Amino acid sequence: MGMLLALLLGGCDEKAQSRVAAPPPPPVTVAQPVKRTVTDWDEFTGRFEAIEEVQVRARVGGFVNSVEFKDGAIVHAGDLLYVIDPRPFEAVALQAQGLLDDARAKAELAKRDLDRGLNLVQTSAVSEQVVDQRRQALQAAHAAETQADGALKAAQLNVEFTHVLAPITGRVSRHLVTPGNLVQGSEGGATRLTSIVSLDPIYIYFDVDEATYQRNSKLWFEGRRPSSRDTPNPVQVTLTGETKPSHEGKMDFLDNRLDVSTATLRSRAVIPNKDLSILPGQFGRVRIIGSAPYEALLIPDAAIAADQSRKIVFVVKDDSTVEARPVVLGPLDEGLRVIREGLKAEDHVIVNGLQRARIGAKVTPKVAQSPAGDKAPAGATP
Repeated sequence: MGMLLALLLGGCDEKAQSRVAAPPPPPVTVAQPVKRTVTDWDEFTGRFEAIEEVQVRARVGGFVNSVEFKDGAIVHAGDLLYVIDPRPFEAVALQAQGLLDDARAKAELAKRDLDRGLNLVQTSAVSEQVVDQRRQALQAAHAAETQADGALKAAQLNVEFTHVLAPITGRVSRHLVTPGNLVQGSEGGATRLTSIVSLDPIYIYFDVDEATYQRNSKLWFEGRRPSSRDTPNPVQVTLTGETKPSHEGKMDFLDNRLDVSTATLRSRAVIPNKDLSILPGQFGRVRIIGSAPYEALLIPDAAIAADQSRKIVFVVKDDSTVEARPVVLGPLDEGLRVIREGLKAEDHVIVNGLQRARIGAKVTPKVAQSPAGDKAPAGATP
């Protein structure tokens, strides 16, 4: 009886299992690659530097009366920064004015003496020698007047230099000298008072490696890319902590030789800085045009998997089975990854559900719209 009961129970289990249907293939989302015209960008690390930088120094010596700016503020060309005690220089200017007035009076007297001598020589009342002497006295008086005038102008300049003005527009540093201190003028090691750097626009310097320079030169010779020496090619800059470019500018300078120690070419771009958010000394990632426009296939980065040293994507074939395709990656363009080799425009790439896909197994594909990508370039290269 026990054996009969076991046989009956076993037959029931087999019937129950046969009634349970096999699970359907796992669902995945597929999309065809995006086809569009793209341009490659080369990316380098750069450092920002001010276009104009001035070390403000005293041009005359004396005691500082006042500091007329706020540390770290924006100043404009001609703004008053420091006042040095002007009284000693005003006294010298006043003395120079008196000497000039005296020289002018002597010159006027010498001219009158010469005029009288010229009238008297016609009647032989004075000799020609006397007239020559008076003419020489007038010339000497004019020379003394010129010297006195120069001395007055120099004294007036020194009075003017007691008011230290901002030579450029930009952000000023902190004050290095406080009121009451004695500063030296340009005649004896001028004292540094502060510094000013311009901010808008601003330079960014970066070094281009020799291989990139050679490739871009070849493209220029072939007429497929304008040279940055002749054309202000566009650049994009990503600041530290950013994932996408936030500033755009143009190329401004390429050096005339490569650095022999690093085999790099010093390059420079000009970046508008209207909000004054970028400061000299900051780092940034610079992107410049690295190719002629070309047709490319693009897919989301999330659709790319790694197989040891290879990059692969999963493609759903016509019979709904999964196939792994090794691909050669290009740069990111508007949020999508360029695929240089390994895909065709009609392929259906798994873009969602990679963890459910198995090579050679069937899946249930759901076709999604082709990804459009982000409008702002991400600016990364593999």
